[in-house]
Amino acid sequence: MTDSPVALITGGGSGIGAAVARRLLDAGHRVAVTGRGAERLRAFAEELGHPAGLLTIVGSAAEYGEVRSAVDRTLKEFGRLDTVVANAGFATHDTVAEGDPAGWTEMVLTNVLGPALLIRASVDALKETRGRIVLVGSVAGFVPTPGNIYGATKWAVTGLAENTRRQVTEWGVGVTLIAPGRVETPFWDGHGSLPPGRLLTAGQIADSVVWAVQQPAGVDVNTVVVRPLGQPN
Repeated sequence: MTDSPVALITGGGSGIGAAVARRLLDAGHRVAVTGRGAERLRAFAEELGHPAGLLTIVGSAAEYGEVRSAVDRTLKEFGRLDTVVANAGFATHDTVAEGDPAGWTEMVLTNVLGPALLIRASVDALKETRGRIVLVGSVAGFVPTPGNIYGATKWAVTGLAENTRRQVTEWGVGVTLIAPGRVETPFWDGHGSLPPGRLLTAGQIADSVVWAVQQPAGVDVNTVVVRPLGQPN
């Protein structure tokens, strides 16, 4: 296991992040996952049977000191870092003209600042392994919808992915933006119900992440948009 690749996933205790962690563990990777809820991380580790290759770290994706600490702990535990997955994020499910601004600051910090902090904290380690940065964006970062502030944060992630790629590609570091359409995850809990129509599963999005991570050396897959059939926008 000492030479097996290592991934760090923010927001890895549930939804897409947890599904990516499962897939990577099954593929022989060692995986560190972060999240703000200690109980959720504990339950996730118990569900998987506390595998030796799993490290859980309580911390906020929007606080640089905590992100830096997560990277340092991963390196101390596993000795290397090959992939980071900026997955932590959420939506307030309201609009710029009618919503409650009280929730917007945390959403913007988590969804936009969080991925940037993870890149900054991990890039030196990724240079050493010629690793990969994966940003979990959204179709909402490509298709405008009325008043959608969450969508605006994901447009920022779309831009961050390409801006980052243009800087780190010369160092041998890959960047992949995974932009899901509608997915059945806890993301919708704050909305009150699942959206109509067919939804993807978290596991299906995780398959796309793992596919990008496992590309041959020298191949950089940059943008992957994944919608369920039947989602027109």
